[in-house]
Amino acid sequence: MVLSLTNGLLKPRTTKQKGDAAETLALEHLQRAGLALLERNYRTPGRGGGEVDLIMRAPDRTCVFVEVRQRKSAGHGGAAASVSYSKQRRIVFAARCYLMRFGNMPPCRFDVVSVEAGLVEWFQGAFDAPS
Repeated sequence: MVLSLTNGLLKPRTTKQKGDAAETLALEHLQRAGLALLERNYRTPGRGGGEVDLIMRAPDRTCVFVEVRQRKSAGHGGAAASVSYSKQRRIVFAARCYLMRFGNMPPCRFDVVSVEAGLVEWFQGAFDAPS
């Protein structure tokens, strides 16, 4: 990982590295809240599918599909507001593919973790899967 030194702190330089760092912050935040990691960067097979940043299990056994969004500031609606309807559909598609491996469907929800200016904010039940 290539890092740059800014104000005495090492910071990731590429967009991918910044995204990976935001996912790591989100993962640590969720684990401190008692969630367990099931999958990181789950992708559906084939083209045109979806991807889920983090798949977690809550203490009550709920399967939590997490989209991590990062922004420098809260301008233009902030990170959480940047999860468009089409992005939600791709996440739901990936979640359905992931859940097909289970005989009994666990309870599920879709969360968003926003990382803005180093602050982590967790939005539980941020959106629903269309029926």
